Amino acid sequence: MLAAAGLDCIVHPSDVDETRIKEAMRRDGRSAEDTALALADAKALNVSAHHPGAWVVGADQMLRCEDRWFDKPADPDEARSNLQWLSGRRHQLHAAVSVARNGAIAWSVCETAHLTMRSLSDPFLDRYLAAMGGDALRSVGSYEIEGLGAQLFSRVEGDTFVIMGLPLLPLLDFFRQAGVLTT
Repeated sequence: MLAAAGLDCIVHPSDVDETRIKEAMRRDGRSAEDTALALADAKALNVSAHHPGAWVVGADQMLRCEDRWFDKPADPDEARSNLQWLSGRRHQLHAAVSVARNGAIAWSVCETAHLTMRSLSDPFLDRYLAAMGGDALRSVGSYEIEGLGAQLFSRVEGDTFVIMGLPLLPLLDFFRQAGVLTT
């Protein structure tokens, strides 16, 4: 997304223990939104330590439906189970992005999209998961809204970039205000 938006960037994955952060946030009674921000902050700070002077973007997303938080499925069976649970329900995607520089958070934001999944039949799920293959394991909701995953929904409220995992428009605005991008 960043490259498509005209940003020259290098991908450097963080080595943050996401499970530990999620468990601690849940134990402390923190929200899914707070958790998405904590994860984005941790990733940006972790990578910033290796790139002094660079603007480092960290991002993460949490899916919440009722009181349940979802992670990326480990295998096709878990993807199916998650989709069956989400079927006919409204859920929230909380996408956070943080920018760090020289080991400090310079800016962050979390935005939310609300999605209502239509009721999914078992034959549809069979076809959907077969067509998605391993891609169903790449996202927290087992869908990519910009592709076949659009068929899962009856209603979508929110920014498509947020659904795809990055509040891109506020990030670009921050970079313009910081002088990283020209206005």
